Amino acid sequence: MTTTVGGSAASRATTRPLDTLPKAHLHLHFTGSMRHETLIDLAVRHGIALPDALRDEWPPHLLATDEKGWFRFQRLYDLARSALVTVDDVRRLVRETVEDEAREGSGWLEIQVDPSGYASRFGGITAFTDLVLDAARDASSLTGVGVGIVIAANRTRHPLDARTLARLAVQYAGRGVVGFGLSNDERRGRPEEFAKAFGIATRAGLGSMPHGGELCGPDSVVGCLDALGATRVGHGVRSAESPALLDRIASAGVPLEVCPASNVALGVYPEPDAIPLRRLFDSGVQIALGADDPLLFGVRLVGQYQLARRLGFSDEELAELARMSVRASTAPSDVRSRLLTGIDDWLAAEPGEGAPEPWSP
Repeated sequence: MTTTVGGSAASRATTRPLDTLPKAHLHLHFTGSMRHETLIDLAVRHGIALPDALRDEWPPHLLATDEKGWFRFQRLYDLARSALVTVDDVRRLVRETVEDEAREGSGWLEIQVDPSGYASRFGGITAFTDLVLDAARDASSLTGVGVGIVIAANRTRHPLDARTLARLAVQYAGRGVVGFGLSNDERRGRPEEFAKAFGIATRAGLGSMPHGGELCGPDSVVGCLDALGATRVGHGVRSAESPALLDRIASAGVPLEVCPASNVALGVYPEPDAIPLRRLFDSGVQIALGADDPLLFGVRLVGQYQLARRLGFSDEELAELARMSVRASTAPSDVRSRLLTGIDDWLAAEPGEGAPEPWSP
């Protein structure tokens, strides 16, 4: 998929490099963060046959607006996850992901993982969580990028499973786990069904970070707010369809983790011009741009900022998006201060001459 969106003459003439804009990345899934070349290498190493969509025709053509399309998306994700066979594979994924964040100007990463999807291969949910946290600490020391872990329940599984994961998350509160999430197909598993799990997590001080408002409309976001006490909402982009909800979100200061490239790739919007990013921004909603699953969508974090630039966002507005991502994060105060100062410095620098970077998944 190659998409271009027109920008103003001024934005085409003078733009600052987006990979040097300090930012936080708050919406990234574990296996979905893997480099494509790493997936190919691991598949060869472990004798895993990959479909063309994950090999020669990458990134895959996806459409998840119906259950059949979502099933295909989930199948590809599961196939990619099967390439993680050894402890070293997991450590490599985490290290390379954090290295990629450093190259893209991200000083803080919150990566989401459902340990139950890896437990059978890595000694259980606790052992796998220990492994991820240890790998994250090593990668952070290597790169200088802070890393927080969001443990996420799968909304297609029984709510009792979510309670088990919430208790797991609580064990690591203050020790690298920063939040509790809810992912997978929004059309299955209403937020209300997971209220007890989120209660367990939030009483321990963890952030409530469920997905809502991408495949389903504004009502799914309302469910996240009312039933789960969401402190952030994963995606939430379709809140734009309800002026009353937009006002509520803006007034409450609940950030939305908006992933523009995946919205287009999954068919939520037919083209970038249809994404209501401008409407969300102008309504006063706090926005943290995220890459979701770069392994399947072909676009990492800088690509989301490139897309916003193509939608007409000025450097001043892109800097404000970056500030919003930092303020919406769970990063320690010193990390926030450093990143916010870096954003001001980026904006104070003279812009470079030339055309903006292409957005090409």
